[in-house]
Order: sequence, then C-alpha cells, then structure tokens
Amino acid sequence: MLNGSAKLNKKIFLKNVASRPLRDGYGEGILEAGEKNENIVVLCADLTESTRNLAFKEKFKNRFFEIGVAEQNLATVGSGLGITGKIPFISSYAMFCPGRALEQIRTTICYNDSNVKIMGHHAGISVGPDGATHQAIEDIAIMRTLPNMKVIVPCDAIEAKKATLAAAQIYGPIYIRLAREKTPIITTADTPFIPGKAYTIWNPKIGKKPVCTIIGAGGVLYNALLAAKELEKDNIHVSILNLHTIKPIDKKAIISSAQKSGCVVTVEEHQIMGGIGSAVAEVLSSEYPVKIEMVGINDSFGESGTPAELITKYNLDKNSIITAVLKVIKK
Repeated sequence: MLNGSAKLNKKIFLKNVASRPLRDGYGEGILEAGEKNENIVVLCADLTESTRNLAFKEKFKNRFFEIGVAEQNLATVGSGLGITGKIPFISSYAMFCPGRALEQIRTTICYNDSNVKIMGHHAGISVGPDGATHQAIEDIAIMRTLPNMKVIVPCDAIEAKKATLAAAQIYGPIYIRLAREKTPIITTADTPFIPGKAYTIWNPKIGKKPVCTIIGAGGVLYNALLAAKELEKDNIHVSILNLHTIKPIDKKAIISSAQKSGCVVTVEEHQIMGGIGSAVAEVLSSEYPVKIEMVGINDSFGESGTPAELITKYNLDKNSIITAVLKVIKK
C-alpha cells in the first residue's frame, strides 16, 4: 500500500497518470532558485532549450553563459565561478558532462571542492532512438567515486525540482541525474525530500510483513511500484525505498529496511556494476549481509529503440522486477 507519510500521487496506478520529463522539474527549480539568490548562474553547452535553461536565460541574461559545444570548458569555467562566491549550475547531456568532461570535473571541480552543480540530462537507456553513444548508463558509477561529489537521482519532475532547489543551498559539487523521457509523477509537493535521507514509498498492507525490500531511484521506481501492486495479488508483500541520494548514502535506512524484510532487490536504469546495486551491496555486506538481486543493465551498451522497447529488452520493466523478487525470496 502507499505509505501515507510519503504522500505519493495516489493516482499512480491509473492509466491516465500524468507524466513529465524530469528536466521540466529542473527548469522550474533553477528559475525559482535564481529568483531567490542572485549568486546563482547557469552555464550550458549549446543545449539551452533541451536542458530547460531557456526561461532562466531569458529572465537573467547577465547570469547565463553559453559555452558552446565544449563540455570540458563548461566544467572548468564553472569551477572558477564556484570558488569565487557564485553558485554555478552547468548543464549538458550526461554522456558529455560528466562523460566527456570527467578529468576537468575531477581536477578542477572536485579537487578544489568548487561549488558547482552538474546537471546530467538525457541519462539512461530511455533516451531511446539516440542509441548507445548517447545513453549514459555509467555515470552514477563514475560520479560516486569522486571525492567531495554528491550524487542525486530524482524519481520524477516534482522531485527533480526539489533536488535542484536543495542543491542550490548545499555547498560543494553535486551531480543530479535527469532522464529525457516523460516519467510518471509518483510524488506530490508534500512528499518529503531531504538530500541524503532515503524514505519508504511503499509498505505492505497493515498487518503484513515485507518479504523483500526493493531499493532504487529514478524513473524506474514507477515500475517497482507496479511490481509491488502485482505481487500483492499473490499475497507477496514488499516495501520500496526511494534511495534518491546515492552519495552520501543513507546507510541507516538501507540497513533498517533489510532487517525488516530479510532480502533486497535493487532497481536502476544504469549499469549494475558500480551503480545503485553496488552501493547498496557495499553497505549491506559490511553492516547487515542479506540475499540480494540487482535489476539493471548487465555489462552491455544500449541501442536504438523506443524507450518502452529498451526498458523491456534490458529487463527494467515491471515483470523483470517481479522475477527478481521471486528469485531472491526463494534463495
């Protein structure tokens, strides 16, 4: 059942559930943050409209910088601004930033603990027809290894806006991962969001004990919710933890959830190696070892196709999550 304290969108199981791209939430958030704080500046790599920076550019012309198709410069210019009192948000496709600009992010931003917010747009295989070259499915693994870097993966447009506003108030490098495809709205304005604090978005019916905890982040959490609803029909009850902040990771919430259910399934639109599954396994292996299954990309590149086709082919859909739950509880 829906966790009342989380205040999710109670229409999530209806066919006409509203969907919006996560980047829309960022666009609203950066505009609001810019209105509140004149030190916020935005830098973009020739993708102003696609990354939803156009409204900020039009309202704050003197605080917007078009760097052009030069993502490495994007990172270094942002770093300079970040150590001089400004709060720069730099935007590009995740395949290019952090992908192409990794060394500059590592050395000029993280090493100097510069106050830069990196918006990685169009992440995951749900970019669809753009194909493997534009499908960033390694970015979480890359960014969470960098000292001083925080990593946030919002689940919908509402959470993306909250993450943007929160990032503007936190000092230091932050990476926020955003998908392009429209994502079902599963939260509300009242749903809690505190960076570094995971929260339960699905609990078993009253009186039922969870036999598994599903832990994930991003748009695929919607598929986890659909899986939980389907499993309920067979009297299999699970809980779902929204681990929107991958770094710093909420060890307490992960361990507590695992203790209640006894096993875990992780879900992510990312490579299994180095991603959310790996991060959760690192916590549990040292603190509270339990059986675990990981749903994600299994050591392969993506390909061209519709987002729905790719989510199914790469086993990120509702049925794949159900299969993983049934497998882990039988181990």
